[in-house]
Amino acid sequence: MINLQQFVQLLVNGISLGSIYALMALGYTMVYGIVQLINFAHGDVLMIGAYIGWFTITKLHWSFIPALLISMLGSAILGVVIERIAYKPLRNASRIAALITAIGVSLFLEYGGMLLFGPQVRTYPPVLPETMYNIAGVSFKYGDVVMLVTSVILMVLLEFVVKYTKVGKGMRAVSLDKDAALLMGINVNNTISATFAIGSGLAAAAGVLFGVYFNQIDPLMGIMPGLKAFIAAVLGGIGLIPGAMAGGVILGLIETLVSGLGASMWRDGAAFLILILVLIIKPNGIFGKNVREKV
Repeated sequence: MINLQQFVQLLVNGISLGSIYALMALGYTMVYGIVQLINFAHGDVLMIGAYIGWFTITKLHWSFIPALLISMLGSAILGVVIERIAYKPLRNASRIAALITAIGVSLFLEYGGMLLFGPQVRTYPPVLPETMYNIAGVSFKYGDVVMLVTSVILMVLLEFVVKYTKVGKGMRAVSLDKDAALLMGINVNNTISATFAIGSGLAAAAGVLFGVYFNQIDPLMGIMPGLKAFIAAVLGGIGLIPGAMAGGVILGLIETLVSGLGASMWRDGAAFLILILVLIIKPNGIFGKNVREKV
C-alpha cells in the first residue's frame, strides 16, 4: 500500500505526464470535430516535432522556448502539407479510405524518419535546469513545472483562438455544417488546413515535452503516445476540446497510479482497458452527449 505522501507524489507525476497526452489529444479532437477523421499520423507528427526540437537544441544551441516555437512552426507546416496532399483529395470519399490513408501517412513518416534521422535512439539534451523542489515531502523538478505551465498556456491559447478569433469561429461553423459555412462565405479548405496546422503544432509541443520528460527519442516514438492520446480524446469525448484536456490528464494519472502500485508492466494495458470500458459503457466519453440521428 502507498501512503498519502506517495499518493500525492504520484498525482504530481501523473499531471505532468497527462499534460503531454492532453496536448496530443487536442489535435485528435480538433481534426475529428472538423472533418470526422481519426488522424492516426498525429503521433508521428509528435516524433517529427521532437526531432526538430532536438536539432535546434543540439546543433543550433538554442534554448527551450525558441526550440519549442520552431518545432511547432515546422510541424504546423507539415500538418498543412499532409492535409493538402493526403486528405483533401479524399474529403468526399468513404471514411475507411481516409482511415487507410492516415495509416499510410503514419508509416511513411515513421520509416521516412528512420531513413532521415537513423534508427538509433537519441538522448535529448538537458535543456532545462535539474533543480529539485521538495514541498511537504513531495519532490518535483523544475522541468515538471515548465512542462505543466507550457501545456496550460497552450491550452488556454487554443481556447482563446477557438472562441474569440475569426479562424476559431470558422472552425466552429465548419464543424457544425460545412455547406452552410460555405454559403456564409467561410473558406472551408483554409479552415480545415488551419485546424491541421494548429493540431500539428500542439503535437510538436507535446513531442518536445515528451523528449524532455523521458530524455530520449527515436523514429517510432510516436506510436504509443499517439494511441494513448487517441484514448484520452475518446475518454473525454472526441470532438470536444475540454474533454480532450480532461481525458489526457485523467489517463496520465491512471497510468502513474498503476505504475506506483507496482504494476508498471500493465500501464499500457490499463490505457487500452479504459478505451474498451468507455466504448462499452459511455461511447460518447465523459463530456459527450448522446445525439439522436434520424434513419
